[in-house]
Amino acid sequence: MGALVKTEQPDPAAPRDEAQYLTFVLGEEMFAMDILGIKEIIQYGHVTGVPMMPTFVRGVINLRGAVVPVVDLAARFGRPVAKVTRRSCIVILETRSEQGAQDVGVLVDAVSAVLTIPAAEIEPPPSFGGGIRADFIGGMAKVEGRFVIVLNVDRVLSVEEMALLSRGGDPGEAAS
Repeated sequence: MGALVKTEQPDPAAPRDEAQYLTFVLGEEMFAMDILGIKEIIQYGHVTGVPMMPTFVRGVINLRGAVVPVVDLAARFGRPVAKVTRRSCIVILETRSEQGAQDVGVLVDAVSAVLTIPAAEIEPPPSFGGGIRADFIGGMAKVEGRFVIVLNVDRVLSVEEMALLSRGGDPGEAAS
């Protein structure tokens, strides 16, 4: 009988020479997120609104019996609420917080591709305004002559910060 070999999953926080990113479009801009936290991509379907939520929380969906909140990424960035088209998708991500793992859906205008981007091709985020909060940006990658904003998904989808905002609190309190 053969020996049981345990394969280790890569640590998402460990530095890597290159990583795979899902690229997607919001408005006219291209964004990317590391695929390690992505569980699946689904077509935009029926979203049930939840009263008293921030405008960037579209509502919840039933995903195989689990209640999953859906965040409108454009609205999360302080832009107008996204218009749903036939290319609109919900990217299901697993986020981690002090309370444990939580699935969150992210509404995007369109999914583009999965790209392998070398770490050397990702520059630090600019120190000046880029239309979204600086702590939401993990870096700037140059792909085919175009800049792609690499998101810091843990900050964008901070469950603690979104819960604080739904109660009318100051998001600066969640970062401390």
